[in-house]
Amino acid sequence: MITRNRSCARGDTVDAATLRGVLDEHAAHAERLKKLKRYYLGETDIVKRRRAPGLPNNRISHAFARYIVTVSVGYLVGESVGYKTDTDQKAALDEVLAAYRECDAAAVDTENARNAAIYGRGIEFICVPERGGLPGAYALSPENAFVVYTDDICHEPLFGVYMGRSAGEGGAEGGMQIICATESRILEYSLRDGEIRLTGSRPHFFDGVPMVEYWNDENEKGDFEWIIPLIDAYDALQSDRLNDKDQFADKLLVLTGCTLETDEEGRPPWLQLRMDKALCLPDGDAKASYLTGEMNESGNEILRKSLCEDIHKLSLVPDLSDTNFAGNMSGVAMKYKLMGLEQLAGMKQQWFTEGLRRRLRLFAGFMRLRGTPKLDAARVSVTYTRALPENLSEAASAVKTAREAGAMSTRTMVELLHGNGDWNEEMTEREVERIYAEGSGRTGEKRNAEGR
Repeated sequence: MITRNRSCARGDTVDAATLRGVLDEHAAHAERLKKLKRYYLGETDIVKRRRAPGLPNNRISHAFARYIVTVSVGYLVGESVGYKTDTDQKAALDEVLAAYRECDAAAVDTENARNAAIYGRGIEFICVPERGGLPGAYALSPENAFVVYTDDICHEPLFGVYMGRSAGEGGAEGGMQIICATESRILEYSLRDGEIRLTGSRPHFFDGVPMVEYWNDENEKGDFEWIIPLIDAYDALQSDRLNDKDQFADKLLVLTGCTLETDEEGRPPWLQLRMDKALCLPDGDAKASYLTGEMNESGNEILRKSLCEDIHKLSLVPDLSDTNFAGNMSGVAMKYKLMGLEQLAGMKQQWFTEGLRRRLRLFAGFMRLRGTPKLDAARVSVTYTRALPENLSEAASAVKTAREAGAMSTRTMVELLHGNGDWNEEMTEREVERIYAEGSGRTGEKRNAEGR
């Protein structure tokens, strides 16, 4: 987290000295961010390994980072995030959600969650297109965007910064362009020859800094950042195993009691062996044998499995291809297998929700300028649906037992079968009964009864 005193953004302007200072502080983490991106793309440190000339140099990179990010992000926001509020705020929330659909906020959520899982934080820029209309949300890479916070106990957003290369005619680079978003204005700067100049300023009409950070955890660390040494060890082990295989296939021939010389055709000894596939020894005392080493494959395989298990255990992301994840497992057994991933998703969810609420407040404040009723973001509940295979037979059995015992309402049983939908408050009990019948597979029975 980059912090500055509130006085650094006087009158909704940021002076060049302050801007240069936060840019330098962000640049100090540039190598870390680039390394995390490399690992996510499968370009681990093993690809840079060098060995002596003539020795095999297999460099096998394993995409553990991508797997961990994909599973954790899909588990968290694989299903679109939902929003619910009280009846008196429903109209205002519907207006905001319409703006969300217009800018495809669900896709932006996925991108923000992915960036948070890779870099430790995701950055979002909220603005209104130049052509006007509804506001939009855009995911930015943490490599060239960040938010500066106040240095007090509240750590409120002070201003946000985005850096990009400006392109001139023919695609030629025209220097660095810097956008700085304060609480009320968008400031545009140019950076050329080490000099920062203010080139433009305009209001943004949002009630707050229109840049939102989505933290992955309290340390701003990525999902796989803690286990990079284990990934490197796994890559080295597998690469060395192939190196040993190559060296074993390219073994040396040892001659005892004789030597080979160039033949009449001028072929050197090694070429004679390769072409003739035969070797003539001068007498019975001469011997020929290959120089080979022992390969401890069983020990290597035990080490490989141990490293793989440690990677999944410490990242809290299970190996879904493992035989333990069988299709006939009960729902409770599956939850125990996914307990670590659920704990990880729960922590990520708390930080992600904080960013979603801030975005909601920014959108709601802008929509009020368009005449939309006031929306209190604190009264809006954010709901997540885990992207997991459903055991409908277990759910139907539980619903049937509860219905026979009269232990829960029909509406609650429908929600267990169909998820937490946004039910119409005026839905009649008969309509709810029909939905329940369709979900529990009793529609055919009801039709037969009506026919009789």
